Amino acid sequence: MGAKTMARREALALMAGAWGLSSSAEETAQFRLGVFRCEVTPPLKHPLLAGLVKPAERVEEPLELRGFVLTGKEKPVVVACIDWCEIRNGSYDAWRGAMARAAGTEVSRVFFSSIHQHDAPLDDLDADRLVRAVHPADRIIDEKFHLRAVESAVQGIAEALRNAKPVTHVGTGSAKVEQVASNRKTIGADGKPSFGRMSATADKTLRDRPEGTIDPRLRALSFWNGETPLVVLNSYSVHPMSYYGQGGVSVDFVGLAREQRQKAAPGVMQIYGSGASGNTVAGKYNDGNQANRKVLAQRLASAMQKAMQTTVRKPLRQVAFRQADLQLEARDSARFTRADLEKTLRESSNPRSRSLAALGLSWRNRVEKKHPITVPVADFSGAKLLLLPGESYVEYQLFAQSLLPDEFVMTLGYGECGPGYIPTDQHFQELDGNLNDWCWVNQGSEKKMQAAIRQALLGP
Repeated sequence: MGAKTMARREALALMAGAWGLSSSAEETAQFRLGVFRCEVTPPLKHPLLAGLVKPAERVEEPLELRGFVLTGKEKPVVVACIDWCEIRNGSYDAWRGAMARAAGTEVSRVFFSSIHQHDAPLDDLDADRLVRAVHPADRIIDEKFHLRAVESAVQGIAEALRNAKPVTHVGTGSAKVEQVASNRKTIGADGKPSFGRMSATADKTLRDRPEGTIDPRLRALSFWNGETPLVVLNSYSVHPMSYYGQGGVSVDFVGLAREQRQKAAPGVMQIYGSGASGNTVAGKYNDGNQANRKVLAQRLASAMQKAMQTTVRKPLRQVAFRQADLQLEARDSARFTRADLEKTLRESSNPRSRSLAALGLSWRNRVEKKHPITVPVADFSGAKLLLLPGESYVEYQLFAQSLLPDEFVMTLGYGECGPGYIPTDQHFQELDGNLNDWCWVNQGSEKKMQAAIRQALLGP
C-alpha cells in the first residue's frame, strides 16, 4: 500500500471519528442529495384561489417550487414544497408522476406539499374542465401554465441529480415560534365555541382570547455533507396569510421568512412547508394591517434561525419508507351531494359557488373511482417526515407526535388537497363554521386519518 493511500485512509478515519461515522469511505458516500428551485409565478390575469378572489393583477414576490432529491441504495426520495394554494386530484397525480419519472422513483416516494398561500394558483384540472363545460368563461387553472410549471419541476430535478453532493448526516432541530399561530376556535364568555378567528381578525375580543390548540414549535430537518449543511426543510402549523384577495401574487409572510434565511445562509437551500394547518391561523396576532406581514415574517425567521442553532446531527445510515392508503368518504350532507353540486354548477349565477361545486365534484369523482390517498413516511435514520392530505387540522399533527413522543416527527400538510378541510369529529359536532363550504369529507374521517397515521408511522 502506497504512502498516499495510507494517508488518505487515515484522514478518512479521523473524519469518521470526528463525525461519528464508519471509517469506510463507501459508507460516508452512500447517499447523495441535489436541490432544485423553480419559479412558478402565474401570468397576470390568471385566477388565484380557484377564482374565489381577485385574479393576478401584479406580482409582489415571485412564487417558487423548492425541493430536494435524496438518492442512495433504495429508490430516491423527492421532497418539494410549492408556493401555490392547493394541488388536487388529477393535477396532483400529474405533478407527482412527472417528478417521480424525472427522479427515477416511485410516485409514493414523492412528498409534494402546497404551502397554501391564498394569493396563488389552485391547480385542479379536473374541476377546471367541469366548470368550463358548463360555463366556458369560468377558469380555475390554465392548463398551459400548469404544464409549464410541471416541466420546470422536471428540469429542476434533472439538474439536481446532475449536481448532487454526498450526504453524511441528517440534522434535527426545533424552536418555539413566538406570537404567530392561534386556533380558529375560541371560547366565549358563555362557554360556547366560536370559530370566527381568521388569518386577519379585526375583532379585538377574538384576538384577546387564548391561542387555543396549536403546535407552538417549528421543526427543521436538514441534510449535511460533513459539517456543511446542504438543505433545511422548515415546517410550522399556521395558515400562511397575513392578508390576501387584493390581486397581488405573494409568498406572504412564510415566504418572506424563508427568503430572510436564504439571504443569511446563501449556500444552504431553504425550504418551507406548512404543517397540518387547517384550523391554525395568525389571527390572534394580526388585525389585517399590511405592516404585520413583515412582523410575522421576522418572528417566523427568528424561529427558523433558532431551530438551526439547536440542530443535532447524526450519521445518515439508512432511509426507510412506509405508507398507508387512506380512503375518505365524499360528504353527503345537504348542499354536498352529487345532485346538489351538479345543480349549483348548472344554475348558480355566482362564479364562486360554481367553482366550489366543481371542486366538490372533482373530489367526489375520485372517491367514487376508489382512488386512495397515500399517507407516506420517510424515516431518515430516526428523523421522520410525514405527509398528510388536504387541510388537515392541527390535531392530526399532534396525534402523530403523540405516537412517538421521544422522536423527531415532522408533519407536512396540504398533500393531496382534494378533501379540503379534514376536521375532527368534534368540529363537526360543534358546527365549525369553516366547514360550510371548503370541506368535502364526511364526519367520521377522524378514525380513518388516525389509523392511516398510525400505520404509516408504526407499521401494521
